[in-house]
Amino acid sequence: MTGGPKLTTQRWRFWRRRWPWIFLIASLFIIRWSKGTGLLDVYAFITRPFWPGTSQQEWLLQGAQLEQKARLDLLEQDNMRLRRMLSLKESSKDDFFSLPVISRKSNGWWQQLELGKGKFAGIKNGSAVMGPGGLIGIVQSVTPTTSRVRLLTAPGSQIGVWVNRTKRHGLLLGMGTNRPRLTFLDKDSQAIKGDIVSTSPASTLLPPNLPIGVIQSIDANAVPAPHATVQLFASPEAIDWVQVQRLDD
Repeated sequence: MTGGPKLTTQRWRFWRRRWPWIFLIASLFIIRWSKGTGLLDVYAFITRPFWPGTSQQEWLLQGAQLEQKARLDLLEQDNMRLRRMLSLKESSKDDFFSLPVISRKSNGWWQQLELGKGKFAGIKNGSAVMGPGGLIGIVQSVTPTTSRVRLLTAPGSQIGVWVNRTKRHGLLLGMGTNRPRLTFLDKDSQAIKGDIVSTSPASTLLPPNLPIGVIQSIDANAVPAPHATVQLFASPEAIDWVQVQRLDD
């Protein structure tokens, strides 16, 4: 019993000299096992007071918005410059005016509309007709007081379009249903579901860049060329008023 206190003191000195090494080995083991995530948490906790504040986040958002606006302005300037080079006419809201839908073809909802104004109001054949959201058809014939619109969904309807994302052209064909078909001119269309379809910026028959619809499905193996089904932005069967393009004499 006389050696008890002395033995305890020796053991305490033994562990006191070695506990830093034990702690270091244990720490290295924990770091290796956790792949350093613990150190990241400690670092994040220590540096939290120095993190950017909400004001800096707002500055970043404002900077991003300014960048996007600048890019949009540059794209619009490029588009105007290219169209001037090609002598193509720009379109605006002033180029359209509102007309009421007075009747539809009873045996074909997807073929035509009758509008309540005609030659006396300045309506002409070939005018683009817009519904809420996008192009729905083209004026096919006019009387002094009425106009007949051939819908994009009518059998035999055909206009040139392009896919905005891929900049690839195609033909939009009416199939007599609520969804026309887009036939691509290239075998490798690069189109995907969700792509936006609009009138071509090089069009001379229709105003450029009029929204039409969105691609719903694609048959890449179709012969002789791949085609897609397009959902129109505007639903012809639920439209009471349209916007009709003004054509110069």
